[in-house]
Amino acid sequence: MLKGISPMLSPDLLKVLCEMGHGDTIVIADGNFPAETMGKDAIVLRMDGHGVPEILKAVLEVFPLDQYVDKPVSLMERVPGDNADISIWKIYEKMIAKEEPRGTDVIQTLERFAFYEEAKKAYAVIATSETSQYANVILQKGCVL
Repeated sequence: MLKGISPMLSPDLLKVLCEMGHGDTIVIADGNFPAETMGKDAIVLRMDGHGVPEILKAVLEVFPLDQYVDKPVSLMERVPGDNADISIWKIYEKMIAKEEPRGTDVIQTLERFAFYEEAKKAYAVIATSETSQYANVILQKGCVL
């Protein structure tokens, strides 16, 4: 255990976050996301038993978002005609607004298959047990100033 570090951040996850460089991305994926398929060229970390919000909160406390791009946070858009509940996004917005000086302006949505293409480029994918649909998040790492 470390003081001031969320116990949600396992040694493996901390190592990955430290290894990532400016511009690298990490996906925090819901339980329906094809983590192994999308992450076949990435590091895939299993965090079964946890949801995206609790992991996102812990990551955002130590992870600088890229200050040189307008939208370092990407969410997967709901497929047209799908009425899945996306209220989890409100939770993300509150967390991001707390940790990011630019507030929620840093968030963009990507069409499902565009999101998958970006996820394939990620340095790492965190597979969770999140049951909410469209709960996937891609974060782009910035610099510690």
